[in-house]
Amino acid sequence: MSNLKQRLKNNESIVGTMITVFDNPDIVKILKVCGFDLFMIDCEHSSYDDSATAALLGMGRAVGLPGFVRIPEARREVILKFMDAGAIGLMLPNCDTVEQAKALVEHSKYAPLGNRGVSLMRGHSGFAPGPSPTEYMQKANDETIIMCQIESPTGVKNAGDMLDVEGVDAVFIGPNDLSQSYGLMGQFTHPTVVGAIESVIAAAKARGKFSGIHVTSPPKNLQAWIDKGMSLNLWSNDVTMIMNSAREGLAELKG
Repeated sequence: MSNLKQRLKNNESIVGTMITVFDNPDIVKILKVCGFDLFMIDCEHSSYDDSATAALLGMGRAVGLPGFVRIPEARREVILKFMDAGAIGLMLPNCDTVEQAKALVEHSKYAPLGNRGVSLMRGHSGFAPGPSPTEYMQKANDETIIMCQIESPTGVKNAGDMLDVEGVDAVFIGPNDLSQSYGLMGQFTHPTVVGAIESVIAAAKARGKFSGIHVTSPPKNLQAWIDKGMSLNLWSNDVTMIMNSAREGLAELKG
């Protein structure tokens, strides 16, 4: 399993990145070598099939880099497949209500916390759950990380109530959709957007839980949110990192 949740409890700053296009499992090795703490497979906007997602998650477990999935919806069949394939955690986008948060926990956590289907000889256990199924299932419940992604004023308003759902570990800001929902697309420093994000951070702090954000712009912009208390964050993505590096090099070569 993963010690990522314990690292968060130890007040470490966790920085991962998003995989959005590439599905060769070697990309997970590359991210590990670069020093990322986790990777998030985007199954909301991207077109990964189940086999590709499972291969990426399996490589993550093999090299010791925790793999998460941003799921398209809080439906049992979707959640179960990703968890059984070996996801350390899940993120539900556009999470606005307690009902959505409860459904996420219901299908991702074993009883008594949830009602996750039991099939232990799978990628999530490394095909070796050990002699005690109940001990393995409790350990899985303890170590997996469940995140509600906040992307609307309704989500901001209900962030605290969603965090009060047992089994929800973190709230996570999607800045593009959040700013768009306020009619302020891309205005990430606008007082309304900043105030909304700060209220989500405060809700997490008040409950001893975690918050984070995905920033693709210069690292200093993410550092500003880390300084405000966000500890479970994503920086950039596979496509952006490749394109930025290519453009920088070509600009130097071609003038």
